[in-house]
Amino acid sequence: QLPLVESGGGLVQFGGSLKLSCVASGFTSNSYTIGWFRQAPGKEREGVSCIGRGGAGTYYTDSVKGRFTISRDNDKNTVYLQMDSLKAEDTAVYYCTRGANVFTTAQTLCRTPPQGAWGQGTQVTVSS
Repeated sequence: QLPLVESGGGLVQFGGSLKLSCVASGFTSNSYTIGWFRQAPGKEREGVSCIGRGGAGTYYTDSVKGRFTISRDNDKNTVYLQMDSLKAEDTAVYYCTRGANVFTTAQTLCRTPPQGAWGQGTQVTVSS
């Protein structure tokens, strides 16, 4: 069983909002940098937003700045991605993962998608 499970995706109209959840199990998510990635058909996986351990530092890819917000709920061992003003180009499968070790920064994680297994992800589809 993978230690991170994504949920919250769905079909939304252009300009709408969704909130994705990444629930950790078997470890304390606040001890690691956690990141959201996405992969659209025919495209490579890209880092969307990452948050450092303890909330120290965040990273957003340019295309989502001002529209997406990453946050933690340590009581729920969960990292969220609030997505507002959604566009058609946000359509993708969204995945979450954690840094390789406790020293991985948000920028490092988002710019260097880790190798290895990924979860099932959650599909986000934005209709025009």
